[in-house]
Amino acid sequence: MTQSCDGCRNDEPLDFDFSMAFQPIFDLRTERVWGYEALIRGMNGEGAYDVLSRVTPEKKYKFDQACRVKAIELASRLYPGDADLRLSINFLPNAVYEPAACLRATLVAARRNAFPLGAMMFEFTENEEIVDTGHLQNILSEYRRQGFITALDDFGAGYAGLGLLVDFQPDLIKIDMKLIRGIDVSRPRQIVVATMAAAARELGIEVLAEGIETEAEFTVLKATGIQLFQGYYFAKPAFESLPAIGALRSEFALDASALRN
Repeated sequence: MTQSCDGCRNDEPLDFDFSMAFQPIFDLRTERVWGYEALIRGMNGEGAYDVLSRVTPEKKYKFDQACRVKAIELASRLYPGDADLRLSINFLPNAVYEPAACLRATLVAARRNAFPLGAMMFEFTENEEIVDTGHLQNILSEYRRQGFITALDDFGAGYAGLGLLVDFQPDLIKIDMKLIRGIDVSRPRQIVVATMAAAARELGIEVLAEGIETEAEFTVLKATGIQLFQGYYFAKPAFESLPAIGALRSEFALDASALRN
């Protein structure tokens, strides 16, 4: 494996620290937590924007690498030893220089913490413009070779939409919350999301609906055949801890009876 690249040599060190919050992903098939997404937070629980606003272009590579390591370290400490749980990590495709070399810190962190590679899912977002599609294909190919799950985040709300799905078939797509919000009272949203879910199934791609806030949204989405769900209806992100589904005392808390319907 190549041990260095331009990013490794030229990136600036971070002059700030950060941590992670974790939000569960619910699997309807098993009625249990499928995994958790690691979300950037400040050291005192500040939101992601507070941290991301400090990431200059020169620090993007170092920050991307540090996020992976931080997520793995925290998850390995928080996940029960016998749990079959995935860890979802967001990454910046434009911050990856040479895929194999840029995975070095990730692989080292996984080995050091005895975290299985097959339990890691890497999400790239439509909201970051992909300037080199060939480079992205190389990234996805290398990640799959290593055994990682690949996912397209914010599907339906970014730069390329269905065009990106035609060029790349990740293991999973996450339908953006802008299409989810109010889907129970919007026939156009229902048709578009159902069509997306059906197309993904034909391509052998898993679908996750994110940003669910109400039981009505959840009920409509279940009818499309989607099996993976994420959002405040199930649990809010918890700072440096794993929230249980239905544990929140809020208007979006999931009542156990809802899972049986």
